[in-house]
Order: sequence, then C-alpha cells, then structure tokens
Amino acid sequence: MMVFSRSTLPFVLLFITLVFSAAAQGRAALPDFVPLVEDNSPAVVNISTSRKIARGGRDHPQFRIPDMPDDGMLGDLLRRFFGEGGEMPEQFDTSSLGSGFIISRDGYVVTNHHVIEDADEIIVRLSDRRSFPATVVGSDPKSDVALLKIEASDLPTLKLGNSEQLKVGEWVLAIGSPFGFDHSVTAGIVSAKGRALPTENYVPFIQTDVAINPGNSGGPLFNMKGEVVGINSQIYSRTGGFMGLSFAIPIEMAMEVVEQLKTQGYVSRGWLGVLIQEVTRELADSFGMSRPTGALVARVLPDSPAEKAGVRVGDVILTFNGVEVTRSSALPPLVGRAPVGKDARVEILRDGRKQTLRIRIAELPPDDELASRTPAEPAAPSAPETHFGMTLEPVPAELRKDLDLEQGGVLVAGVGEGAARDARIQRGDVLVMINNQRIESPAHFAELAGKLTPGSRVPVLVQRRQGPVFLALKVPD
Repeated sequence: MMVFSRSTLPFVLLFITLVFSAAAQGRAALPDFVPLVEDNSPAVVNISTSRKIARGGRDHPQFRIPDMPDDGMLGDLLRRFFGEGGEMPEQFDTSSLGSGFIISRDGYVVTNHHVIEDADEIIVRLSDRRSFPATVVGSDPKSDVALLKIEASDLPTLKLGNSEQLKVGEWVLAIGSPFGFDHSVTAGIVSAKGRALPTENYVPFIQTDVAINPGNSGGPLFNMKGEVVGINSQIYSRTGGFMGLSFAIPIEMAMEVVEQLKTQGYVSRGWLGVLIQEVTRELADSFGMSRPTGALVARVLPDSPAEKAGVRVGDVILTFNGVEVTRSSALPPLVGRAPVGKDARVEILRDGRKQTLRIRIAELPPDDELASRTPAEPAAPSAPETHFGMTLEPVPAELRKDLDLEQGGVLVAGVGEGAARDARIQRGDVLVMINNQRIESPAHFAELAGKLTPGSRVPVLVQRRQGPVFLALKVPD
C-alpha cells in the first residue's frame, strides 16, 4: 500500500484534479452527432434497383447443362432451379442497393450514377417506410452523379454546404445503407482534399476515413453544421470492404452537374485538348523551375482550343483563370467547370519565361468523336547511332502508324549503361523532342545533343504505346 506524507498530499491531490479535469475536457471536446442525425436522417433515402439479364438456353456457349437421367437426384435438382428440360431462364433479375438524399420538397433525389446505371426499375425508400418508383432525370458517368425524380410532395430536404471551407482534420459524418442496413451512421475526419483518382479526371475528391461500404454510395457526407459537403462515391479497398480510405464528390461540383441534368438532361464540360503529365523534381530542374508545379503538356490534339491558341508540347501550365495549378491533376476539374464558348486566361512557362494565353474553351467531345491525327510517311532511313548509352534508329512505318506519330522522332533500339537508362528511357521508346526541340532523325538527334550543356538536365519527350511522357535526361559531364 502506498502512503503519502502530509507534505506531499497537496501535490498528489492537485495532480489527480488536473488528470480528471483534462479527461473531462477531452470528453467535452468530442462532437455530439445525435442532433445532426436526428435532424437529417428523414431526408436520406435507400435506393434499390433491378434489371433483367438475358440468358441463353440449354446450349448457351458459356453455360451448358449435361444430359442427366430423368429419375436421378441431380436431374431433379436441375429441374428445380432451371425448370423442365434443365434450361436456363431467358431472363433473370439482378438487384443492387445504394443511398441518396432529397434536395427538393417536390421529389428530386441525388445519388451516384453507378448506383442506377442500366437499371430497369428504381425504387426510393424513405425513412418513414414509404416507397416510390423513380425516374432518371439525367445521369453523368464522368462525375458519377445522377438525378432522380419521385412523385411526392412536402418531402424533407437537406441543407447544402460548401466543401471548399472544409479543413483537413475536420469531423464529418455519413448516413447511408451499407449492405442494405438503412440509415446507418458512421463518422470520421477529412484526411485530404482535392484527391485525384486514376480513373477519374474531373472530380477533386474529398478523402475521409469515414467507414463507407457497399450500399453507402450516393449518400450524403455532412459537416458538423449538418450541411451536405459531399456525396460518398468510392472506397479504396483490397477486399471490397472499408479499409480507411473513402472518397466523396464535392457538393458544389455535384450540384453544377445536377443543374445541367435538370435543365438539359446532359452535362457540358470545357475542353482544352491537351494531354498532360506531372512535373517531377527532375523535370522542374530541366525546365529551370525552382520547384515542381503545374501541368506539363505532353501532347496537343489537332483542331483543339489549345492548338488554335498556340499551346505547344513542353509548355507548363501554371495557372488557369487565376487559379494556381499546383499539380497536373488539378487542371482537368478547372477546365471541365469552365464556361464553354468563353475565353480562359492560361499562364504558361515556355523556354524559361512566363506568358499568358487566351484560350476559347470548347465543349468536350464524346469519347468516340475525338479526332485522331493521320500518320505521315516515315523519314528516310539512316544508319543506327549511339548516344547517352542508347542505340537510335529511324521509326519504322508500322510503329509510326501504331503510335499515331506524324513525323520525325527516333526509335530507341537498345539501352545500355549511361544517362538514358538513368532517365528511365526504355528499348522501344520513340524520342520526339529533346530540350524542347523536335527530333527529325538520328543524325539530327546527334546535332541537338552536341549543343547541350554538360552536367545539365534537359526534358525529353518520349512516345510510348500508353501515350506521351516527359523524362528528365542528365547530360554527362
């Protein structure tokens, strides 16, 4: 047993008081989600969909039932599931679950595109257990936003907030139907903002650690004021379940899409007509930049707004309409939200100097209508040459056609020890530009290489089957 003297007792009591005070303050600092949930749950809905899938019969090439004795146990089992004759039904129903929320008292509901995609029937269920068939007003795959309409009135609605005011570390809450469990509540914090995902170019996602699972898609993400700041859309998972990374569509972008779906039934996006890549530290050094920033133009599409405005391959886009482009992933959402038919001010870095271009924004064409360039005849053949540890040859006509390469360029036939390998140049690459100069032939490459400053880094534009990419080549001393 521990014994305290009279002289130490006051200090012990003071210590105990401070500990309990700190614990009480910690409990007081934790958010109280109860009022938020009670006030907003009625406007969050469950969405179920179904669609019919056509199947072939007994001799379907991907599903064939073998002939079985009529009186056998397996034959009886097949008849139970597939009917007399053991044939698959011509159609069967599939169903899926998701979430959504009401934005108007007359029945407009917002959810994800992937929740209702290809659905033959959509049912919206309210918290009071009423159910309504829904019609699709419009749906946009690129933003994963869909607008539905149910025939009802005097419905509860949610208050919309501003995701741009969110701070990383701020508490947020989700209400949805994970695995079909209606009106489940999960909470967490904002772990990042403006997050770009590999398959999404036009959405700067809000990243959170809120537990989101299948069925939560399309549900609202709230701030602590009870305002909707995002639409839960995706998770990162190796298992199909929640692993600590969830992504929500910013509510401002979603409502811009909703307004267009409501008024015209489709979404019109701005288009520059460039392929871009990230500016790495090595590339920034090669361009004479003090730090990596901006979006590096790796290709300018023909007859595009960028081409008409004079944008060149190798330009670094620094700002768009006054907004700094800190990373290449920040540019597509800015362009996509720009008004079609209006001029945009684009600040670029070219040959070490900043300049501003005015580009008339066009509407993003459908994927199948984007023009492709017609390949030109190959350059005259010449003997292989070796530079920076790589062997260079003229580009064969068949490869030029496959890469959609108009003219010029040199094929990397082999890579040995040296600067090229250090720059991650690979056998089969086609070098198109070096130090912002077009390469016409192996001999021309040798001429351009001879003018480079020893010890410097220079950008090299490489064309690969996956697309163009800039690499930073260090010129040997």
